[in-house]
Amino acid sequence: MTKIYHDGDLWDAFMQKRRILSLFLAVTGAVFLGLVGFVTYYIMLPYNDPNATWVIAVSCVLVGVYLIFAFPYMGICYKRCNSYCKALKFISVGLKEYSVLPFVGIEDWTTHDGVDVNVAIFSVKNIKRDEEMLRQIYVDGEKDFPAFKEGQYARLVSQGNLLIEYELTDEPSIKETNK
Repeated sequence: MTKIYHDGDLWDAFMQKRRILSLFLAVTGAVFLGLVGFVTYYIMLPYNDPNATWVIAVSCVLVGVYLIFAFPYMGICYKRCNSYCKALKFISVGLKEYSVLPFVGIEDWTTHDGVDVNVAIFSVKNIKRDEEMLRQIYVDGEKDFPAFKEGQYARLVSQGNLLIEYELTDEPSIKETNK
């Protein structure tokens, strides 16, 4: 079986999340100290001092630049990294599903639980109606896409439709041929 995820992936993702959060906290601390300095300077100014206008303007610009930085940084960078960490955590502790399915094709990439994934389509036999259904298996967008070929069977280990391990085979399993 070819493993897509390795032991260090979860640790690397958590360390990246920690670096992103520490950078945000450092910038927040610097902006806070800058505002404390400007407010202290403003309070110490005499009444109707002409320097008060530039202190207020610089403070407003500092807060504006911080907000322009904070919302996209935390809303895009940190949120995506946090979603990836959650997905890797679910892979390590979640229930695994084993199946042998024939590969049908590839769909365009999408996001699944905040993680960019490529979509591989597999054919599944419906037990109740004796018809073929299509199942989407998500392959991590940051990992190499497996060399699936149309019509070829693959042994899959997945967790919540996210592919963890695979093995390419030429024949269906014994259970598939008996049905």
